[in-house]
Amino acid sequence: MPYNWIASQTRPDAQELHLWPHQSLAPKGFVLFIGVTFGMLLIPLLPLLGSVVLWGILPFLMAALAGIWLALNRSRRNAQIMEVLTLSDERAHLLRRNPRGDVLEWDCNRYWAKPSMHEKDGPVPHYVTLSGNGREVEIGAFLSEDERVALFNELSRALRQA
Repeated sequence: MPYNWIASQTRPDAQELHLWPHQSLAPKGFVLFIGVTFGMLLIPLLPLLGSVVLWGILPFLMAALAGIWLALNRSRRNAQIMEVLTLSDERAHLLRRNPRGDVLEWDCNRYWAKPSMHEKDGPVPHYVTLSGNGREVEIGAFLSEDERVALFNELSRALRQA
């Protein structure tokens, strides 16, 4: 699952939940995919070696390869989200780092923090939110449906253990 509970490194009395989106293509796989795609794009050019037609087709094939590279790179950058929920004895603190580097924070008394699951009303099925301190914030919206259900159950259990 793309989340895990760990003991807090900054506070000994706290535990942290780290959440991140799936990264379906690792950097090694990215290089391999681009290399294989490049090789496959060159196969139709083999009969054209030594002819003027090669130089007419080559820019379009390289533009297609550049487009694939840019699209995959953009997808990877958009998935650079990290959410950290820190639960101490008194506080619940959620920190979200977005792909562009901006940081969003939510903080409330742990006693008043309440997880909610919106099965059909949210932007995704089984949308999980945390409410407290007069605000309601989403958590783990990038997870799959089954993972959000499991996350809600774990959050409910963790917040009850005050």
